[in-house]
Amino acid sequence: MTIFTAPEVIGHRGAGRGNVDGNVENTPESFRAAVDSGASWIEIDVRRTADDHLVLRHDEMLEDGRTIADLPVADLRDDGAITLEEAVGAIPPNIGLDIDVKTVMEDATDPEARRTMTLLLPVLRREARHRRMFVCSFDPAALLRLHREAPEIPTAWMPFVRNPLDQAVAGAAGLGCAIVAIDARSFGLTGEPARPGRREVDYTVGVAHRAGLEIVSWCPSPTDAARFADAGMDAVVVDDVPGVIEALKER
Repeated sequence: MTIFTAPEVIGHRGAGRGNVDGNVENTPESFRAAVDSGASWIEIDVRRTADDHLVLRHDEMLEDGRTIADLPVADLRDDGAITLEEAVGAIPPNIGLDIDVKTVMEDATDPEARRTMTLLLPVLRREARHRRMFVCSFDPAALLRLHREAPEIPTAWMPFVRNPLDQAVAGAAGLGCAIVAIDARSFGLTGEPARPGRREVDYTVGVAHRAGLEIVSWCPSPTDAARFADAGMDAVVVDDVPGVIEALKER
């Protein structure tokens, strides 16, 4: 299964994390800004609420300290959150969808019907029929469940920040994922001193490809995105869509 036409640009939470030129992350306005800047994919963050809705939020808490999983969707709307259904309706079907699943601790103990992946599966199955899509998560259990129940939907394992490249690639392959999604800092950023024992980007990409994985990096700068593309990376999830598009054109 080939997912990307390398190198592809994925807008991180839309046009980028936080507020980019007045476009707040994980909102329709941010999605439109990313698409208008040239992104061919949009990445969104999905969490469940206390009343079993799915909303777009990266962090587990609001700024006032209240936890997303403890709040009903009405309270989150007051804080500006949109639902997953609203999000997919706002992203054109020709734009790929990267869904970052943020599971919660209570998924370990709540009834099956309330768990994040249970709520998400119907939307994934529907959207996979008419758009390019993959599901990523830090949580291997979420990905393994998706492999069992909807094996047609590609998955990406996201190791944690600065996770060693060796475990990232081997772990994604062992989980049966189609993609490994690695923090840009794990590769070493432009200008940083070399780290003894760290594999070169092109070597890491080559091993991932030989393992049957496509490889994505999240949050590289335009300079590093172009460097990763030169090494054969398949896609980058970025906060500066226009800057990365320009850097790739200049390669």
